[in-house]
Amino acid sequence: MSIEIKVDSKEVFSGKLLHVTSDSVLLENGKQAVREIIHHNGAAAVIAFDENNRLLMVRQYRYAIGQELLEIPAGKIDPGETPEQCAARELVEETGYRAGKLTELGVVYPIAAYSSEAQYLFYAENLTPDKQHLDEDEFLSVEHVDFATAFDMVMNGEITDSKTQIGILKINNIRQELV
Repeated sequence: MSIEIKVDSKEVFSGKLLHVTSDSVLLENGKQAVREIIHHNGAAAVIAFDENNRLLMVRQYRYAIGQELLEIPAGKIDPGETPEQCAARELVEETGYRAGKLTELGVVYPIAAYSSEAQYLFYAENLTPDKQHLDEDEFLSVEHVDFATAFDMVMNGEITDSKTQIGILKINNIRQELV
């Protein structure tokens, strides 16, 4: 197994959400290289179905890419919060549904080449309606999507968000195993 050893690190940027460093690393061949890293606390995302067995999704504008995306509910992990706590909080905040049970489906590293962000995927069960609690800078709409439609949207490229694609594909596989 090959590893890289950090020799030096310089802070490039420190913001509300991200922290960026430029690191010098020692390679296994004895040479040095530079790695620019975006440090992120991580996020949690939730696959959840409403009382009519439709997938709970959110549609929101993503400034970085200049378009709306249809996604599973998700958000960043706050300091001191576990991924499971984040998933439970984000589900209620974004959709207005509370989970009776959360099962972790694994972790996704969306851009491991230059970011430390880990996205933890959860499956929510035993939902009860609650009240939506959006952040003051959060504008989204909740959509209840037939699962077969959502799966087709992943396969034909209409759903392009990576955590959403992986979550839908994972839960599809789990559902097929139960049949």
